[in-house]
Amino acid sequence: MSLLYLFVALAVSFGVCLLLVRFSHKHDHLTADDKFTETQKFHDTPVPRVGGLALFSALLAVQPFLLLFEDRALAHASAFALLAATPIFLGGLLEDILKIGLVKTRLVAMVIGVTVMVALLNWRVVRIDLPWIDAYFSIYAISVAVTLVAVVGVINAMNLIDGYNGLACAVGMIILASLAYIGLKVGDRQVSVMAVALLGACAGFMFWNWPRGLIFLGDGGAYTIGFGVAGLAIALVIRNPAVSAWYALVLMLYPIFETIFTINRRLHRKDHPGLPDAAHLHQLVYKRMMRWAVGSARSADRKMRNSMTSPYLWLFSSLSVIPASIWWNNQIALQWSALIFVMGYLWLYRSITRFKTPKWLIYRKVRRMDRKLRK
Repeated sequence: MSLLYLFVALAVSFGVCLLLVRFSHKHDHLTADDKFTETQKFHDTPVPRVGGLALFSALLAVQPFLLLFEDRALAHASAFALLAATPIFLGGLLEDILKIGLVKTRLVAMVIGVTVMVALLNWRVVRIDLPWIDAYFSIYAISVAVTLVAVVGVINAMNLIDGYNGLACAVGMIILASLAYIGLKVGDRQVSVMAVALLGACAGFMFWNWPRGLIFLGDGGAYTIGFGVAGLAIALVIRNPAVSAWYALVLMLYPIFETIFTINRRLHRKDHPGLPDAAHLHQLVYKRMMRWAVGSARSADRKMRNSMTSPYLWLFSSLSVIPASIWWNNQIALQWSALIFVMGYLWLYRSITRFKTPKWLIYRKVRRMDRKLRK
């Protein structure tokens, strides 16, 4: 049945994106990203930035099938999770339509969503597998407070890496694939089915977002993916004592560490931690490793550089997801994996900023074309 949910979510997401793109001229005054001069903007025509509508519609479409084919506990858990995601999605969608950052509104929506998740599903952080700290999680208020910080942090982290076509969505899909796999491995069908449904929704959107960027994920979409992966990771750990709490951390280490490193970098430079800049790892990869038609003003070349940046980060994020999926119940191996990933991130970032990136990592325009021109 999991394949059915995957197909339904994919088909609905694909169809909603098709309609949004096909009739963009009818709603672009509300939904289009038409600010071409801001940081991290590469398009030169208005593009719908409400891809989150496709994801949320797909998740809604899956619910009747869960009621028909699954037990009541799973169907109710999925419905409660979607209910918890609703204020978070709507808060992001509001930002997408108004085209402004509503920081307080966003945070209130996220707190409401996480509170609903804890109240209805009891998905919360109850351990981090460090004995001298885990004892404090027996205090309900501390457990809930840590859950709020953790989930809100991951939601914003997923939004922070949403800078290039297919980047945040594909990273989310890689994480969701691991959650579905480990869920099957430990016999947790609830987590596995919900991960597969969100994975299908992301896949339907990806057809339109990568590589051409015909529609953007938007804050609503990034928040939905962030909440989904964070909530399911917490659920997998709390429902299955065999799964190490470090699995959840290592699984999402790329967006988490990118956010922590960004905040630290901005504070070190005495910049406001909430203001955008052009020094994220994905932006450095675009500017210094993606050498496709550098300096070209052609829209096609700029879009090519944009889209070809994302696979670098898909691979990089997999360097934490793969070890997490292999050693999901081995705390020592997971801790070493986290340390090696962080060291690798710092090495890569330092190398790029100092123009010492290994040449084999730099992608240039096809050399065959250059040779033909020379001849």
